[in-house]
Amino acid sequence: MRCPAGDARIFGVNSSALPDQHPLATGLTADSRLVRALRGDRPETLPVWFMRQAGRSLPEYRELRVGTKMLDACLTPDLASEITLQPVRRHGVDAGIFFSDIVVPIKLAGVSVDIVPGRGPVLETPIRTAADVAALRPLDDEALAPIAAGVAQTVAELGSTPLIGFAGAPFTLAAYLVEGGPSKDHIRARTLMHSDPDTWEALLTWAADVTGAFLRAQVLAGASAAQLFDSWVGSLSLADYTANVAPHSARALSHVADLGVPRIHFGVGSGEVLTAMRDVGVDAMGVDWRIPLDEASRRLGGGTPLQGNIDPALLQAPWPVLEAHVRDVVERGRAAPAHVLNLGHGVNPDTDPDVLSRIVELAHTL
Repeated sequence: MRCPAGDARIFGVNSSALPDQHPLATGLTADSRLVRALRGDRPETLPVWFMRQAGRSLPEYRELRVGTKMLDACLTPDLASEITLQPVRRHGVDAGIFFSDIVVPIKLAGVSVDIVPGRGPVLETPIRTAADVAALRPLDDEALAPIAAGVAQTVAELGSTPLIGFAGAPFTLAAYLVEGGPSKDHIRARTLMHSDPDTWEALLTWAADVTGAFLRAQVLAGASAAQLFDSWVGSLSLADYTANVAPHSARALSHVADLGVPRIHFGVGSGEVLTAMRDVGVDAMGVDWRIPLDEASRRLGGGTPLQGNIDPALLQAPWPVLEAHVRDVVERGRAAPAHVLNLGHGVNPDTDPDVLSRIVELAHTL
């Protein structure tokens, strides 16, 4: 089914809950390849975008970032907007994803966090006790003004190309908060889950509302889709995810449920929890490189649009090897009702940008 441009209602967009000038409410992006695919339609041209496409591998990004810390760039609307637009101009992808970081909302809520080059998010003081959690503040709407401004500026430049808003899932945020930084096994977070379930519940509830508000601000400002990233979900058993994490991811996503934008959920190492992640309330599932898309579709019952899942490691392989892999991914994606071509994780910093452009060109012929 094809959605006629200008009639967002056909794909269930709740136009009354969106601002009148939102690109979905006006129909500007409602017929875009991305939105149609996320709604379960198959557009004539396969849509493609890349996780972490903004920055990292682009020389123009590195030049723009000279002298500016990561979180400062995220909170400077002009800078965040320009970085978001760079890969859309260079690669011709079918969507932009707003340049930010999953820890931005916890910083805006008053948590002392910085992104250390070569390491990642690091907290000045980890959150590990009931008293620590009780001291966390809610995220005020006013604090989100730089995010809304950056999104609005970007959407105005993108025109009919949709912008994806994104946020970190509560478990991944909690993992950083409890560990105090990146971790291989997230053992402290998983221990807290079982040793002090009341504190865990309070922490995940806070994280869900903070990240949910961050996501809602992006959608209200003009994002046409929303993606929730659960980077560390692969460390969880299905039982732990279902009982102690899934309700909070559902709570985070509920912040945009009334807005009617398509919602995507992505996790790294998520094969064992793929169906449970879908069931928290999303329209499409992102799949990492570990599971072929036809197998992912089988596990999900065959009715869920998929996104993915080019192996980022193959971006530096000889082109014939990479091309064969992309074609295989696309072919396996036909097992799902719709497919958005993407990576199975993010763009590596040392990736040749021309390779990404070449993938887009190939995808648009398939």
